Amino acid sequence: MSTSKFLIANKFDAAFSALVASRIAFALFGLSNTLKHDQLLSTPLSSYTQLREGIFLLRNGVDPYSGGTFRHSPLLLALFSVILPESRTYASLVWTIFDLVGAWALVSTWRARQNVQKTSRDKVVAASYLLNPYVFLPTLALSSSSLQSSLILLSVKYAAEGRASPSLLFLSVLLHIDLSTLVLLLPILLLLISDPHSHLASPRPFSANIRRILPLFGEFILYTTILSTASTIIVGGTQWIPQTWGATLTLPDLTPNTGLWWYFFTEMFDHFRPFFLMVFSVHLLIYVVPMCIKFQYDPLYAIFLLLGVLGTFKAYPTLSDPGLFFSVLSIFPEVHPYLRHPIVTALIHLHAALLMPLFNHLWLNTGTGNANFFYASTLVFACGNGAGLIDAVWAGLRIAIGKETEGYVVVQE
Repeated sequence: MSTSKFLIANKFDAAFSALVASRIAFALFGLSNTLKHDQLLSTPLSSYTQLREGIFLLRNGVDPYSGGTFRHSPLLLALFSVILPESRTYASLVWTIFDLVGAWALVSTWRARQNVQKTSRDKVVAASYLLNPYVFLPTLALSSSSLQSSLILLSVKYAAEGRASPSLLFLSVLLHIDLSTLVLLLPILLLLISDPHSHLASPRPFSANIRRILPLFGEFILYTTILSTASTIIVGGTQWIPQTWGATLTLPDLTPNTGLWWYFFTEMFDHFRPFFLMVFSVHLLIYVVPMCIKFQYDPLYAIFLLLGVLGTFKAYPTLSDPGLFFSVLSIFPEVHPYLRHPIVTALIHLHAALLMPLFNHLWLNTGTGNANFFYASTLVFACGNGAGLIDAVWAGLRIAIGKETEGYVVVQE
């Protein structure tokens, strides 16, 4: 190894160690008791308190899904009934490990995209995830959305490395935790039969044999079937399906969150509810094929954009969903110069980050506000997420246009 590479490796190791130490320090502050009920950081599908309640019921021979309020996957019940520590401090360390795994997976994806072993940018990529407040605050609240983010990054990492089995297995686990992640299936399949390297500046038609997707899709269905069977065995029946997958489609719990669904359906007349549930659910899916077609030459970028769609439009989002989107932006430095309004997007998010906890407190704690206050702040937050997503789409398309003295020309092979 040359001297320069040795110095880069040492600097990365030192920086990553410092990031790990800072995250562990935050975990030891014991903030989980304060943040565990924060509606910005956890939802009925990711609440630590409900997870502990479900584990308690399962251990005492009571069906956790019989009450109609438990929404976690049986896979999480099985996992955490074995490894979940009784101490919140130790639980915080477990959640911090999830984030460290996610950061490692993000750095590995960046290296796979660059086709290198290590780079000087590794520590920037790791820091964009570990120091992102949208990511580490849900971790401090012990929200299972942190686990979902790590599983997404692991699935993408293995897909970028061309390792189909672990990628599809992690994606299948994700599907059991949150049905909305189904939107990532097609771009991950495309990534597995292509390559993760950047082709944004040289767009060209998809050249891989599309029929190669079929056996990969069959493998995904196999994993999903096995995990579904395991989930059924864990709880002794299929009652978990309407309480987990069904919750994403029918929105039975209207607890406020950072998303756009809860207030809309709070005000919805019952006879209109099925129609608009269908509209909102299909709305997530309509982005998948257009994104994959437009960015067929770079499926990894299509995955990135669909993460932005999930962070903006899914039924039960937390701060970690848009946080993951903005962290993954760090592995696409080639598009950064082409972002049109990054300062405006950042300011909208800063504005929303101040408004949401303030209006939530005015509504639920002091009683001097109402639901409209909080929902207005979540609309500002959605505008910030949408602005970031639109800017990323623009940058991904604009990079293919090179500026010349007489105008613009599309650079293609």
